[in-house]
Amino acid sequence: MTETGALKTNIENGVGKITFSHPKSNSLPGDLLRKIARSVEEFAAEPEVSVLLLQSSGEKAFCAGASFDELLAVETPEESVHFFSGFAEVIQAMRNCPKFILTRVQGKAVGGGVGLIAASDYVLATDRAAIKLSELELGIGPFIIGPAVERKVGPAAFAELAIEADWRSAQWASEHGLYNRGLCSSIEELDSQIAELTKRLAGFHLDAMTKLKEATWASTDSWNTLLPERVQTTARLALSEFVQKKVASFKAKG
Repeated sequence: MTETGALKTNIENGVGKITFSHPKSNSLPGDLLRKIARSVEEFAAEPEVSVLLLQSSGEKAFCAGASFDELLAVETPEESVHFFSGFAEVIQAMRNCPKFILTRVQGKAVGGGVGLIAASDYVLATDRAAIKLSELELGIGPFIIGPAVERKVGPAAFAELAIEADWRSAQWASEHGLYNRGLCSSIEELDSQIAELTKRLAGFHLDAMTKLKEATWASTDSWNTLLPERVQTTARLALSEFVQKKVASFKAKG
């Protein structure tokens, strides 16, 4: 695994698996984000795949969100837009995929990691999978992932997450619709439930699942213009001295 992270894909019994990893708590540099988006698009067009499974490596954090190293290296408006566009590309790829995307959440998720969860169609998680939207504390805001998160938890709960910029338990996330089913008490239980559900879905009528996904995402057409606007807003804020100092401080704390 390199500092840019790694991505592995494979197809097994009708399930297209996408596994991302990064040495820093499975954070998401731009290159890795675009690889995830491309893999979703490829599996969307693959006849052998009936359902997608998105997961990260390891037994600890699911995803630490944006790569602080890459964010600190951004110097121009163009570089900033390019970096943050990666999050929009992944969300759009997941939204546009005609097949259900299940996501496995074994541990904590921050920022963009919460966006991946929210853009999924069905999510199974452990009781250690706390979530946090830290963007406002950094000086930006969860603008790009906001529509996906708000769609799942509702406006009031999204505002709570975004404004307080603090941890919410896996139980809170489950009660507000980010996680489905009951929370798993172990990774072994999580993997067992994932295997059972993906096997069932892989045997369902693909056309029926596609039509159901279309119905559940029917109100999101405005995202085609909304997300690029949110990218511009975030990119501009990210270049401020306030944000750069905050990100450097967060990075120093580890």
